[in-house]
Amino acid sequence: MSRAGDGGSFTLGGASVAPGARANVAIPVAPLYNQVMMSVRAHLFHGVRPGPRLWISGAIHGDELCGVVVVRAVARRIDPRRLAGTLVAIPAVNVFGALHQSRYLPDRRDLNRCFPGSRRGSLAARLAHLFMKEIVARCTHGIDLHTAAIHRTNLPQIRANLDDVRTRRMARAFGAPVSLHADERDGSLRQAASRRGVPTLLYEGGEALRHDATAVDAGTLGVLRVMGALGMIDDPPPKAPRGLESYDITWVRAPRSGYLVLETALGARVRRHDRIGTLHMRIRDEEPGASDAVIRAPGPGLVIGHATNPLVHVGDAVVHIAHPGGRRAGER
Repeated sequence: MSRAGDGGSFTLGGASVAPGARANVAIPVAPLYNQVMMSVRAHLFHGVRPGPRLWISGAIHGDELCGVVVVRAVARRIDPRRLAGTLVAIPAVNVFGALHQSRYLPDRRDLNRCFPGSRRGSLAARLAHLFMKEIVARCTHGIDLHTAAIHRTNLPQIRANLDDVRTRRMARAFGAPVSLHADERDGSLRQAASRRGVPTLLYEGGEALRHDATAVDAGTLGVLRVMGALGMIDDPPPKAPRGLESYDITWVRAPRSGYLVLETALGARVRRHDRIGTLHMRIRDEEPGASDAVIRAPGPGLVIGHATNPLVHVGDAVVHIAHPGGRRAGER
């Protein structure tokens, strides 16, 4: 494999792409039980000038679809004849899950808990190993695109190691409304890539199995801003206003089971004790309202996610709040 812009080709999945050219590469993973081969497809843009090698990936969780659209939207804007470095754009990593509209692989494993994978392990481990070998090992930077899990929605946000200078620079360039300093989950792509010295952002926005135009637009503009900050493109979108950087998040949980009526929204600023929802504990009350429970914000912050299913059990996470400052935010 050659570096971008040194006069040589860039090799991926057995295909070689000359400087200033693009290619669609299919990397075989495994056949279905009917022997139809499933492949991970990558849109490869090999620039004419030296520069970073960035991957962007969607649908590691097969039901998280907004990232698929972000990758395609970014790819449509890239001209390899004007590009410095190389862009590797993978719309759907977990093609098996996307086919079945499922977060998981057919072996019921979460792919984002299986990195760096194994050549002889489970289907999930083999796919993770293949992605590390073919994509991450050939790149210098990465952006992994997600949505919230089923029955939740997220404000566009970045989760990253904000204590790492290179990663923080990428996060600030992305321009999301909020960036969380997030611990790396064992087995996640972000952890595996970071351990190889590849600064990686995890983007969250929208809801599983739903198209969210706001999340797609924010993700597309964010990726292009990062490419501009890395010197890969000359005409990135304008800088976004500086978003909140937080090391402290809280999931507000339902104090009882019932029917949830939210009284806040994504991106809302809340103060301590602000009313953010009401739980109707009995759908059929002899006296309507007699059994209601008010949910209040535990402290000041920004609403970055919430449940979308009003039917909740005690302990369910209902509202996600990022607080200014603090230390340590968790990762999905």
